[in-house]
Amino acid sequence: MSVVSVRDARKRFGSQPVLKGVSLEVSEGEVVAIIGPSGGGKSTLLRCLTLLERLDAGELTYGELEVASDDAGGARYADRSVLAQAKARFGLVFQNYNLFPHMSVLQNVMDAPIHVAGRDRREVEAQARSLLAQMGLEGAAEKMPSRISGGQAQRASIARALAMQPDVLYFDEPTSALDPELTAGVLGVIRELAKERMTMVIVTHEMAFAREVADRVVFLDGGVIVEEGTPQQVFDAPREARTKAFVAGA
Repeated sequence: MSVVSVRDARKRFGSQPVLKGVSLEVSEGEVVAIIGPSGGGKSTLLRCLTLLERLDAGELTYGELEVASDDAGGARYADRSVLAQAKARFGLVFQNYNLFPHMSVLQNVMDAPIHVAGRDRREVEAQARSLLAQMGLEGAAEKMPSRISGGQAQRASIARALAMQPDVLYFDEPTSALDPELTAGVLGVIRELAKERMTMVIVTHEMAFAREVADRVVFLDGGVIVEEGTPQQVFDAPREARTKAFVAGA
């Protein structure tokens, strides 16, 4: 069974269709990179997968949980208890960190496991400190977000997402707000998670990184999946003319 599956996903904003029947399954331990031009639907797909937006039509499941089903009137979403269970199965790392500015780095990582998952504070703190060490942030635990670099803030946001022990971790252009030196540190963390077989879906404009870390690359353009395959196939021997043009210009 796939960790997450979306079928025939459709979404429009006003009269503008953004997703035009996208289907995607992600298996446990798989790293999927989603690439494509701006406005192609990448971030909208990610927002629908993470329940920040609702599909107009299509199906969405997390394992055995049926989150949205398709009927004649459009996508029908499950009740709040099922949606809460689904939200506990994924973590999302935003472009711009979204750390709580009034909390220390450690408190940011601990907040959701305590107040959302209801876990023991001592257990959560031990896990949070371990995650921060894994991210190379041992010395930043007590600092406020305003006192750390952008690269450190992004690594803290990854630790925060991992603290909820998700089945799948989503990244929305995780390095777009960083300069090249800080980008390398964040990509290094994601690279290590991939080695540990963390299930991940990464929307990225870093083509070399997608080639290196992904098991599968999905090229999304014009609200449809134009092509998908291994990094070698998509980057070195694309079948579709649109993919060839995009890869050549990237």
